[in-house]
Amino acid sequence: MTPRTRLRPVDLARLAGVSTQQIRNYEDAGVLPPAARTASGYRAFEDVHRRALLTFRALARGYGPVTAGEVMRAVHGDDVPGALALVDAAHAALHGERVALRATSEAVGQLAGLPSPTGSGGRLRLRIGEVAALLGVRTSALRVWEAAGLLTPHRDAVTGERGFGPADVRDARIVHTLRRGHQLFDQIRPVLEELRREGSTEALRGALRARGEALTARSRAMLGGAGALSVYVDSLGDPGSDRAGGEGA
Repeated sequence: MTPRTRLRPVDLARLAGVSTQQIRNYEDAGVLPPAARTASGYRAFEDVHRRALLTFRALARGYGPVTAGEVMRAVHGDDVPGALALVDAAHAALHGERVALRATSEAVGQLAGLPSPTGSGGRLRLRIGEVAALLGVRTSALRVWEAAGLLTPHRDAVTGERGFGPADVRDARIVHTLRRGHQLFDQIRPVLEELRREGSTEALRGALRARGEALTARSRAMLGGAGALSVYVDSLGDPGSDRAGGEGA
């Protein structure tokens, strides 16, 4: 039986471009499987830890470090179904962002330049709770966006109740989509102002196009991370693998 390759914390740290303390933190957090200890108490990492580290980094590029850590902890806790559920949820959330982006693009094409209705008639305006439910956000978010000058819903002269017309709903959808892309208020405001002033969607279409490209890049990174996870999980199930040999007890 060939001896296993022993790796020091510094070897893994150099591989990942992090500190040796971060490698220890990864093990303590379950991102890496438990490492054996030498007679003097030092950690003795092996190739399974190198594979785990590379898998975590691949996952983090697409899913983010928090979700990547949760996935690795589930795997090392022998909960592969739980790890895959986390992956599925991340893909579902990404799909939701794509649907919202598509809806915003369609709204821009259909409603650009359309004025808000000014009459008092019925369902031409939606209440704030209805708009929040439509977008899947809290009413407090809409109030914050209004306070920042991004939304300008009609206010009833007597009750002060907000009424969102078609253009207001369009604006709210645009703000919601761009905020999910981490756009700042100062970046969103001129886009909306241009749209309201001239009905021009050029700046907005550019922002939406950039958001679409970012989603595509993240989707590709997620595919890479999922592939790396599949290979790693398969290696743990191999009777000849390091972990199956019981190095981490």
